[in-house]
Amino acid sequence: MFSFLKPAPDAKFKIPDSKVHSIYRLHQLGVLVAIFIGYAGYNIIRQVFSIEQHDLMQVYHFSRTQIGIVLSCFGVGYGISKLFMGALSDKSNPNHYLATGLIISSVLNFCFGTTKNFLIMCGLMLLMAIAQGMGAGACQRIIQIWWGKKQRGLVYAIWGTSKSCAAIICVSIVNLTLFLFSHSLRMVFFSTGILGVILAIIVLIVGNDRPTSVGLPSIEDYTHDEVILDNGKKIKSELTNLNIFQILYRYIIKDKLVWAVTLTSMCLYVVNYGINSWIPSYLTQFKGFDPNYTKWLVGIVSISIIPVSLIIGFLSGIFKNYRGVICFISMLGVIICLSFYFLSTNHTLIVISLILLMNFLSAPTMLVGLIINEVVPKFAVGTSTGFMGFFQYIVGEIAATAFIGYLVDQFGWTACIIVLYVAAGLSLIFLIYIIFIENKLNHQNKKI
Repeated sequence: MFSFLKPAPDAKFKIPDSKVHSIYRLHQLGVLVAIFIGYAGYNIIRQVFSIEQHDLMQVYHFSRTQIGIVLSCFGVGYGISKLFMGALSDKSNPNHYLATGLIISSVLNFCFGTTKNFLIMCGLMLLMAIAQGMGAGACQRIIQIWWGKKQRGLVYAIWGTSKSCAAIICVSIVNLTLFLFSHSLRMVFFSTGILGVILAIIVLIVGNDRPTSVGLPSIEDYTHDEVILDNGKKIKSELTNLNIFQILYRYIIKDKLVWAVTLTSMCLYVVNYGINSWIPSYLTQFKGFDPNYTKWLVGIVSISIIPVSLIIGFLSGIFKNYRGVICFISMLGVIICLSFYFLSTNHTLIVISLILLMNFLSAPTMLVGLIINEVVPKFAVGTSTGFMGFFQYIVGEIAATAFIGYLVDQFGWTACIIVLYVAAGLSLIFLIYIIFIENKLNHQNKKI
């Protein structure tokens, strides 16, 4: 690993006790800004192709199946990348790691603007996916090592809203670029790539590695929080001499709760991407919406999620031992809203149901990531994120993009509806198991 990406050593000096609190808050603010704008940059780059799918079909004459295949290339590459790149983030300076992946993603985004070839786009999307795999694991590791369990839910929610902000920013940049450059798709890819590089530079300026690297106590010493594993063992270490494969086997593959959360998240991604990736096509071609309106609707829906995500994050801090229950209740709301979204013919009701659907879905999608990171040691957070991401994208997104694209071409949108209902139902089953284990761990914690 390049020295630039290696973890920073512990500082030789220690911050005086009287200044620890204020300096901790200052660094936390900088770190929060870094992961927020950094991950927003990742998502701006990631969403360009999806938002422009209608224009790509019109201008480049791509079929819906071809669009689905390109999107699924991202799913395949990103799923594999999250597993290995997430594990590498556990061995890195996560701030530098985050910025590096964003710069590489931005460069590849430039390349998208230089070709109209379908196969080259598939190859670029695979490479893009590998670079994008450096983002989530690094951000989630940063959250785990800079905030205690009580604050982590709200911080996680704030970080998660960067994805929603990215959607509206991406839509705005896309439409502004099309307006200024005579509907040039090439310039859309160029402008978003430039923005990505600028955001990566800001990440490097305001972010940090670990608290101990700047002379502060570790988060466990600062908040007195500890990680309690499924077997009741407490672990405080942030770094380890174990290699990636030892961490993967010992703390991920052997953990039943990690598997349950992973499979839940996989099903949630089928629903999430099965709705989000096809909003422009579904509403335009099946519900009679205006194509330009559906582009803005993608951003509007994403922005609407922000307040609810923050509220859920705050509540998850208060009810930090019952996050599975919050997820279960939210999924019941998802299933109800799915019915209105698919069955209604009234445009206003469709939009309202879509907004409510994505708001209900945002809670479990966010919280399962928090759950899986809190049941593994700090040195395994990136690995757990990558393991879950592997199933989210290799199975979840492929099912929601290429598979649904094929089913819609062959059998119509009814096939898509069936897939999403099945995925939502399976997530409820897995959540019941998570709630059971959650209660077991709470009982063990009280005994300790």
